[in-house]
Amino acid sequence: MFSNNKIIKAASITGAVYGFLGWFYIMLNAVVHPNTLELQLTHLTPWIREDTFGITCFIISIVCFFVWNLYREKN
Repeated sequence: MFSNNKIIKAASITGAVYGFLGWFYIMLNAVVHPNTLELQLTHLTPWIREDTFGITCFIISIVCFFVWNLYREKN
């Protein structure tokens, strides 16, 4: 039904967009009130802070966009 290339392309562009949006949210948060970057992101995940979330989202966005570009060139 779906080829692996379509699934990888769809998942990678979705990861790139949502990763970028997560990073952008934290970046705006850092501009408006930077003193909260050291706080935990949510009470559901006490092990991840806002700044760690932003870095992770940025890395996910870059990797997913790179993968999407690799698979975009194939077809």
